[in-house]
Amino acid sequence: MGVPSVSMTLPPRTLGSSGPTVGSIGLGCMSFSAIYGGFDGVDPDEVIGRALDLGVTLLDTADIYGPKVSEEVVGRAIANRRDEVTVATKFGLTFKTVDGQMVRGVDGTPEYVRKSIDGSLGRLGLDHVDLYYLHRPDPDTPIEETVGAMAELVEAGKVRHLGLSEASVDTLRRAAAVHPIAALQSEYSLWSRDIEAEIIPTCRELGIGLVPYSPLGRGYLTGTIGSTDDLAQGDFRRNNPRFTDDALAANQAVVDTVTAVAKARGCTPGQVALAWVLAQGDDVVPIPGTKRTTYLEQNVAAAEVELTDDDFAALNRISVDIPRSDPSWINLSTPPQRA
Repeated sequence: MGVPSVSMTLPPRTLGSSGPTVGSIGLGCMSFSAIYGGFDGVDPDEVIGRALDLGVTLLDTADIYGPKVSEEVVGRAIANRRDEVTVATKFGLTFKTVDGQMVRGVDGTPEYVRKSIDGSLGRLGLDHVDLYYLHRPDPDTPIEETVGAMAELVEAGKVRHLGLSEASVDTLRRAAAVHPIAALQSEYSLWSRDIEAEIIPTCRELGIGLVPYSPLGRGYLTGTIGSTDDLAQGDFRRNNPRFTDDALAANQAVVDTVTAVAKARGCTPGQVALAWVLAQGDDVVPIPGTKRTTYLEQNVAAAEVELTDDDFAALNRISVDIPRSDPSWINLSTPPQRA
């Protein structure tokens, strides 16, 4: 695929029955923090500006990315282009120092909801965010209380739409009974398909859009990661069981299949992986993250990739039994290891 032109407009998609209409591919902004080894030497204004030029309208960040750094970066980048952007951010994940060690946790209390939005608005330089997610459900706070407090933010004009991330079927139903939920953000890709059995059908039943994060398998599906040596020092994937050298070698068949399809279609492996996600429904808006303009342009051009029935058959056959790769620091549980 060639480099998309500045005038390119991504086809629009609406998140669920009540959510915003956005370009079919968004931009995940976790890369603008230290999580993937930092972004020294990268101009976030240039990357985000190019995304907007290409028709990307959904920018996704969170208060925990940095922490706080990503929201500040996004806020500066869109300061003069607010009307072009649907801004999504998240709250709820926390880190506290206990006996000299950092301990992760979740806080979905109404008090924390109110505190978090004001902090995010200040860092983003906005008077409202378009989509506000609970980053993970709080097991110690009924979801009705959390979503009830989030709904108050809608009434106050600080938030336009509500979302959840990594929520169960029961949590989705209980949350939607309190206030319309526009979107569920969850890991979904050729590398992580476990939400297909119950979560996606429930979202469609309830009119909730799907925003897949890590649609490129945290970069693995691009075919550029052959060993841990390919990851920068400080990159959190070095501690992910699915990025050990043994796991990468064992999973090579997945990348080989994606690469073969890409060669047949005249595009990149990453574009094949994104095209597969886009084909899962018009209510699906993936948010691949990148800090490089070159990769951003490749991702956007994936909207033009057309896969054949044979392509889908090959991709589905190789990927259907692969469990998710969500790392323990963000999923709050030990991820499954696979060989």
